[in-house]
Amino acid sequence: MTLFRKRVILVITVVLLTAILTPQRVNAVSSISAKGAILIEQESGRIIYEKNAYTKMRIASITKIMTAILAIESGKMEDMVKVSSKAVGTEGSSLYLQPNEKIKLEDLVYGLMLRSGNDAAVAISEHVGGSIEGFVFLMNQKAAEIGMRSTEFANPHGLDDHENHYSTAYDMAILTRYAMKNERFREISGTKVYRSPNPNEKWDRVWRNKNKLLTKLYPYSTGGKTGYTKRAKRTLVSTASKDGLDLIAVTINASNDWNDHMNMFNHGFGAYDLVKIVKKGKLKNINQQFYKNKVFIDHDYLYPLTEEERANIKVHISLMNPKENDWEDRNDVPDIVGTLTVNLADDTITEIPIYFQNGKGKKPNLSYWETLKSIFLISIGVK
Repeated sequence: MTLFRKRVILVITVVLLTAILTPQRVNAVSSISAKGAILIEQESGRIIYEKNAYTKMRIASITKIMTAILAIESGKMEDMVKVSSKAVGTEGSSLYLQPNEKIKLEDLVYGLMLRSGNDAAVAISEHVGGSIEGFVFLMNQKAAEIGMRSTEFANPHGLDDHENHYSTAYDMAILTRYAMKNERFREISGTKVYRSPNPNEKWDRVWRNKNKLLTKLYPYSTGGKTGYTKRAKRTLVSTASKDGLDLIAVTINASNDWNDHMNMFNHGFGAYDLVKIVKKGKLKNINQQFYKNKVFIDHDYLYPLTEEERANIKVHISLMNPKENDWEDRNDVPDIVGTLTVNLADDTITEIPIYFQNGKGKKPNLSYWETLKSIFLISIGVK
């Protein structure tokens, strides 16, 4: 072998080894099979990836996330539910409940989430909502309340028995983000195996979670919900957590959903860190003497950022002018006296109310909308 050929082989070998051993920066989410998909961060709701995320589509059994959270929030989880013949006769995936059997609502929610029982969905809806129609009203009411603006529910299970039953990947991410704030929901969603008493046998019913990401495929998986109908095709919502970063992925009409979710999660965990931009407590470096050591924010603010984005974060503090307002006593000072704005490059990513220590001992118990109104009025200069 000539010296030239040896050198060529050596160069090729080095190039190949470098390609294999060097971490790839390829956008792993470029090959998502789903017709609609989204990846968001739980804490902030930041969208990390999306594909047709606002397109209305049929959603199959990921509908049951709404059914589950409404059951949990009903305060009736310890109730014994009498299963109707209508529930037993529901088509599709089933827990094989018996007519007139009595089963705890909590057990029904576990069966709903782990085994996707359509009979459980109807039994839950009849008990919590009084009827399927009453429960559907509650579903749509909750959807409107949490900002699911492109969603309409027509049943508690997601079967293709109504034309007006649809959502979007974005809306389902909003729903899951809301549900994951509930400790009971997180526990149920992340359960791999659950046992429920069987009224007709000596042994328990055993339900194993259908979510393969949770049970065997993805070590960082924390829960989710599977779905399938002939019209909706495969749908999947899943959650994952790594190094303090909590992610939510949604795919609708996906031929390769397990890999879609793992690719999205790997992209999110590889590119982003959850950064504490603002710390709860008194604000420092306040120049106005009137406000020194007297203004504070009531919570930490965390946001997912890439390494490159960190340098583009800017924090701006805007406070009302004390002289213009003629405050004679500190008790005259309103609860909210300004706004802390966080910008990423040219985009505002949040506005946080700044509170004044006015002797009341703690921040006011304002509603979300009252807080927004206060921030808006301050921003336009209204006293």
